[in-house]
Amino acid sequence: MFQPNLFDTHNHVLDMTPKSPENELGKIREDDYETKSGTETMEAPSGEDQDPSQRAKRKRYHRHTQRQIQEMENFFKECPHPDDKQRKELSRELGLEPLQVKFWFQNKRTQMKAQHERHENAALKAENEKLRLENNRYKEALSNATCPNCGGPAALGEMSFDEQHLRIENARLREEIDRISGIAAKYVGKPLSSYSHLSPLVPSRSLGLGVGNFGAQSGFVGEMYGGNDLFRSFSGPTEADKPMIVELAVAAMEELIRMAQAAEPLWVSNENSSEILNEEEYLRTFPRGIGPKPLGLKSEASRESVVVIMNHINLVEILMDVKRWSTVFCGIVSRAMTLEVLSTGVAGNYNGALQVMTAEFQVPSPLVPTRENYFVRYCKQHPDGTWAVVDVSLDNLRPSSPLSRSRRRPSGCLIQELPNGYSKVVWVEHVEVDDRAVHNIYRPVVNSGLAFGAKRWVATLDRQCERLASSMANNIPAGDLCVITSTEGRKSMLKLAERMVMSFCTGVGASTAHAWTTLSATGSDDVRVMTRKSMDDPGRPPGIVLSAATSFWIPVPTKRVFDFLRDENSRSEWDILSNGGLVQEMAHIANGRDPGNCVSLLRVNSANSSQSNMLILQESCSDSTGSYVIYAPVDIVAMNVVLSGGDPDYVALLPSGFAILPDGPGLNGGGILEVGSGGSLLTVAFQILVDSVPTAKLSLGSVATVNSLIKCTVERIKAAVMCESA
Repeated sequence: MFQPNLFDTHNHVLDMTPKSPENELGKIREDDYETKSGTETMEAPSGEDQDPSQRAKRKRYHRHTQRQIQEMENFFKECPHPDDKQRKELSRELGLEPLQVKFWFQNKRTQMKAQHERHENAALKAENEKLRLENNRYKEALSNATCPNCGGPAALGEMSFDEQHLRIENARLREEIDRISGIAAKYVGKPLSSYSHLSPLVPSRSLGLGVGNFGAQSGFVGEMYGGNDLFRSFSGPTEADKPMIVELAVAAMEELIRMAQAAEPLWVSNENSSEILNEEEYLRTFPRGIGPKPLGLKSEASRESVVVIMNHINLVEILMDVKRWSTVFCGIVSRAMTLEVLSTGVAGNYNGALQVMTAEFQVPSPLVPTRENYFVRYCKQHPDGTWAVVDVSLDNLRPSSPLSRSRRRPSGCLIQELPNGYSKVVWVEHVEVDDRAVHNIYRPVVNSGLAFGAKRWVATLDRQCERLASSMANNIPAGDLCVITSTEGRKSMLKLAERMVMSFCTGVGASTAHAWTTLSATGSDDVRVMTRKSMDDPGRPPGIVLSAATSFWIPVPTKRVFDFLRDENSRSEWDILSNGGLVQEMAHIANGRDPGNCVSLLRVNSANSSQSNMLILQESCSDSTGSYVIYAPVDIVAMNVVLSGGDPDYVALLPSGFAILPDGPGLNGGGILEVGSGGSLLTVAFQILVDSVPTAKLSLGSVATVNSLIKCTVERIKAAVMCESA
């Protein structure tokens, strides 16, 4: 055997071992190719460089050059597994043997694999340590568990099913509060700690805020009708208010769900097949709420359900978009504004959305004061897929502001998805209001809940969903010559009619934005007028617009009044402006199940041949809580553009019309309470352009003319309707 002989030649270490293929290959793989310090290459020494006695045994090593290493590194990035042809070409370019190139790539792959395994091992160690620490925390929590009854140590399995359910439900509610409070935390710049006092075993959360409690108030609740405009005085919440608003919204959502789903004894059915809230049971179920009812306010609570032809997502979008919400419910909402959005929701929808809002709710008559509310609106999707939208007043946050005549306890709706694009909506309205300024003829309809209650909200929603569905219909039969079959023409005409209805509804109520002046003081049918200047509004003719309105009672059922006013054949009996001309329907769009729900284009053929014919756009709509017949003269050229699918926003409109409400639940022929079977409360409203110059002053003659016009129309309607009834 040969002993190794080590010596230093040219700063390299030489190792002399018996020359065998196995030893040679092993030595190459062990020592030759280290990429960090330069790769060493083994070559067999030539005969001139060897001692004759050790010619077959000595080896000489040298490093790869930087160029060779760099080229192979670059090639490795592109192709870590070169084939024979590629290795030969690379060895020829670099001046190496193909075997040297092959071994270099093998060692490089081994090195990369080892690095990857080291990194993967480190990550697994970190994950294992994390799991170990989490497991220790769970063990510690279990070892510190206490019995909820005696406070002593508890073992697993000691809690009853109900207690476990309460703990799970409480954990879910805590998680929701934490999530929403996290959203609000950005407004106060620090984590919210106001929720640590909540007991983990409380099954329902109170709505009390602990600030500005109404219980400390005494006396009446502010000025009567005609006082301050609270709508203008509202502003966004302060930074200190926002955490409490979040907690209030979460608790209000819990109360709404229980109010919507509960049966007796919380809700009691009456003889009218409607539900009445049991006030005593409510106070026991929700002992604090938003505070005790202030002196001078009375409670109104109602619940109704309906199935509508609209999917649940679209309904949520309408409720959370203040502009669309005001449009759909324009007969109920006269004004609305979003003051601040605290959260837009998560996952691209309104789940978790929070909005601070103010709104003014109305009845279409100047004899019923509006109800202004400052509230937060919260939207949430529940685990079963049901959506809920709740409002609750924020008056407690403004103890120094003028007291409102109404406030909203948790009110809103639950929306459940049904097949084929339908949805089931359960609506709850729960308000406290001072209604002493309501005129006597409107008291029965207000007290019955038909004016502001849940029945009116769901009836309006059902009718508007039908209207929206008809606007998207594209399979209209062409049997009737008056029916508009063009999709674009239908959409444009319905959009124009929608603007007309909104303009009428926002201008006929007793909004504090209006300055109504009573022309006489002889009774409920006094004519009230107001003026406004129309400037830079393409949807209105420029100049001074005079609005006049009056409300009165007639002993005729609402359906008979509605059918009479919407029928073009009876129009000449009450419409003074038609001058007795023949009225003909030129176009027609049905927008609901009721044949009276439609948009029509009427032409008045003047009896005087010297006068030009006039076009009138009219929409008539009816539901179980009220009806409208609204119309406006329109330009012939403009309507041709609209019917061709053109933009309707630039068609000038001054709508007039009628709002018909039942005078309360009446008895039908079978002695059963039925809405609209008694008399009718009719509001007549006109809008007239009295001067095309906005800076002109309104003359007394114009007011007298309008007063005479509206009184004459009222007398004609009374005579004609009473004659038909007889």
